[in-house]
Amino acid sequence: MRSMSAITIHRPGELSEPLRRAWHRAMDESPDYANPFLAPEFAIGVGRHRGGARVAVLHENGEAVGFLPYERNAYGVGRAIGLGLSDCQALVHRPGVGWDTRELLRACGLSVFEFDHLVEEQKPFRRYVTGTFASPVADLKPGEGEYPQWLRQTYPGLARTTLKKERRLGRDLGEVRFVYDERDPRVLRTLMRWKSAQYRRTGRMDRFSKPWIVDLVEHLFHVREEHFTGILSVVYAGDRPVAAHFGPRSRTVFAAWFTAYDPEFGYYSPGLMMHLRMAEAAGRDGVTLMDMGRGEKEYKDWLKTRELRVAEGFAVRPHPVATAHRLWRRPVRGLRNTVLAHPRLREPADRLLKTVGTLRTSGPAHPAGPGARAR
Repeated sequence: MRSMSAITIHRPGELSEPLRRAWHRAMDESPDYANPFLAPEFAIGVGRHRGGARVAVLHENGEAVGFLPYERNAYGVGRAIGLGLSDCQALVHRPGVGWDTRELLRACGLSVFEFDHLVEEQKPFRRYVTGTFASPVADLKPGEGEYPQWLRQTYPGLARTTLKKERRLGRDLGEVRFVYDERDPRVLRTLMRWKSAQYRRTGRMDRFSKPWIVDLVEHLFHVREEHFTGILSVVYAGDRPVAAHFGPRSRTVFAAWFTAYDPEFGYYSPGLMMHLRMAEAAGRDGVTLMDMGRGEKEYKDWLKTRELRVAEGFAVRPHPVATAHRLWRRPVRGLRNTVLAHPRLREPADRLLKTVGTLRTSGPAHPAGPGARAR
């Protein structure tokens, strides 16, 4: 394994065109790094709204061979860029490149670097991993014939019920049609409004109550590059959108990100309908993998063909801030993971969150929902 010889630090938006091309080349040379969340375009988007966003560039013999996007606060605490939003994290590098993690942190001015969706290949970070988790994916390939034929061939167990519900939706509301790459920003705002309501209804943190996340999603919607394209997909019944999804794709990987639907039509299972339609359309569009992200959901079990492994943990170097941060953050993560890993705990927790969400939504309107300019 080759070691780095120099590290330079850059703001994402100030990366030169040669550095972006070198980053894209590193993505292209390994399937581990083909995920759009690992593209410079995602780091640049986050950097527009997060002042502490930086990119460490590893050089070997004067050539840029590795890229670590991260965020740093005033105390030297670092985290993977977009932590809490990104479903894939890594130091993207050319094959054979290695690094000393403590030397890397020192160059970045970090005492600790937190991650929660680190790709499994990252060997220098392994000693700092506190847990690994399944990340379901679906292998895609173009189907023969139209969507119903693809569905029967690919997911025979889901085809009959799904197609029946589509036909009933069409009779009840109007012809069902699917748009894989919708360019109407008004539908994106509808999706964010649905998702915001879903978060509050289920007692989750409303990501779209944060203006910077709304602005980031709107920015990424307009990015149309080879290694990162923002894709808004919509299921319509008549002229009415009933389900929508926004997520990025690279040349070969489609990342499932934000899905929501009009709860008035929940009977028709529009969320599952959306993911099946997306998988078929993305396969026709040249995508070979749909990454559904870490976390247990019933629809992921139905759609996945296999699982990747992602890691969470804290890379540290000797420093009082690193010790304090781990003492604070690690028990919180451990408690959350214990609840998520045990259905007997997870189900009561979900019920409690939904009850809290119901109480919240029965009160005054949320002051900063997407409709008022506020994942």
